[in-house]
Amino acid sequence: MTTDQSSTEVLRGEILADARKEGEEIVTCARRDAEVFLTNATTEADRVRQELLDQAHTEGARQSTLILATVPVETGRLRSARIEVLLESVREEARQRLLAREGFEYRETVIALASHAINQMAGAVFVVKVSEADRTILGDGLAEEIVHPVGRPVSITVLHEPDITEGGVVIEDAEARQVWDNRFAKRLERLWPELRQQIAVEAAFVPAPTQSAMHGT
Repeated sequence: MTTDQSSTEVLRGEILADARKEGEEIVTCARRDAEVFLTNATTEADRVRQELLDQAHTEGARQSTLILATVPVETGRLRSARIEVLLESVREEARQRLLAREGFEYRETVIALASHAINQMAGAVFVVKVSEADRTILGDGLAEEIVHPVGRPVSITVLHEPDITEGGVVIEDAEARQVWDNRFAKRLERLWPELRQQIAVEAAFVPAPTQSAMHGT
């Protein structure tokens, strides 16, 4: 081997050694960078996962709070609906009993309804209309008995109307300008708001009104 060939072999060996060393350093740096990246990625993934969990817990707590807040409202709504059903059943039972004329003296009730209405109306001449079907039940002398409780002189004519098919009485003045419908169903309809309140209080569905509320103060 010549001197030039020996020099060339030595140079090539040095180049290969430098390349090998450089390659090892590159691999080492790459491995180190990969480990750092992996560590950072794992930390970031843990952070994101925890953040999502925290958000989920916060949203769950918020939803739970919202749901719990609706419980009293929903309970109150259901209670009000149930009370309304009960009150409506009372109203319907009262209406049926009135139409069936159960639990009271019908003739005396008609007299009281008519005389009460006339006492609230102006004038001295009135027409009292009752059902044609009640002619036998009400009998004769109805006008005189209606006049008796009225606190002033009045003239009353009783008419038996086929168009009146339910219990009660309708009162008009002579010109029919004043009309007081005291048929049972109509009277119950007018009185129901007050009766409804009384029933609700007595049944403890609602608290009794205070004195200040009763007097409007």
